Amino acid sequence: MKLTQHLMMGLAALVFAGSASAAKLKVAYSDWPGWVAWEIGIKKGWFKEAGVDIEFVWMDYVASMDAYGAGKLDGVCMTNGDALVTGDAGKPSVGIIINDYSNGNDMLIATKDIPNVKALKGKKIGLEEGFVPHLITLKALEVNGMSESDIEIINTPTDKTPQVLKSGAVSAICAWQPNSGAALKEVPGSKAIFTSADAPGLIYDVLFVGPKTLKRDRADWVKVAKVWYKIVAYLKDEDNIEEALEILAGRVKVKADEYEPFLDGTYILSPAEVKEVWKKNDGLKSIYGSTKISNEFNVKYGVYKKSLQIENYLDPSITMDALK
Repeated sequence: MKLTQHLMMGLAALVFAGSASAAKLKVAYSDWPGWVAWEIGIKKGWFKEAGVDIEFVWMDYVASMDAYGAGKLDGVCMTNGDALVTGDAGKPSVGIIINDYSNGNDMLIATKDIPNVKALKGKKIGLEEGFVPHLITLKALEVNGMSESDIEIINTPTDKTPQVLKSGAVSAICAWQPNSGAALKEVPGSKAIFTSADAPGLIYDVLFVGPKTLKRDRADWVKVAKVWYKIVAYLKDEDNIEEALEILAGRVKVKADEYEPFLDGTYILSPAEVKEVWKKNDGLKSIYGSTKISNEFNVKYGVYKKSLQIENYLDPSITMDALK
């Protein structure tokens, strides 16, 4: 385990040690627009109105996965690919609510002298190996008729990528928001040459819960799903955007106008759209097809050794019951 992960686990322990709540369900959410959106339901009291006893704990993303793995959470917000990694590490989970797919927030960013992906041939790229930026970069290369052998990857923690690009040590980096946005601000002339908007559905952001709580507390998770689609309806109404941005930006302590691009780079799925995504198909328009790609990536790059049964990690029934 990386040093940063040890530090994050320590932070997670402090968060939980300081929590006085005795909520029946405990879910971690982190700094991603599709997950920050849970804050709307929290602020408006919609969970209490729905009759569900739940506590949302704000945590760093990696720390939240560590806390879930340590048995301190009933649920955690993760990407579909990272849920497989957590499961292989001994803490399986089941995805029950698909919040969104990344629609531009994950970016391959190059210096001003690199006009496009093909110009990266023979160049160094800073990214965190085995994580989402690695997958995005491989997709960018594939779309442009290239392979990983055409570049040199410099393994870099995602939160350090802006500094690495600024140092001139690499010609490009791949990162998610807010790190990708920081790189664009800090490196004059830098630009996104490929983003998750060019491969919609490659990364789905999902609420995953433990198998035991899914069985034991199923009725409560259906209530949580109903609240989520109340949040979705609220966000889809243009009359609410100003208030929504204030709530979202307040959670991450930035100005509302600064947060708007983050929300724009996240495609939050409507009920009709999510029903299609839950259908079992190959390709990125299905969470099953997308997760299959993540599974193959994880095996190929040694994240874990054997292919996993992805059907065990996905359960559309909670969403379908909520949308009846």
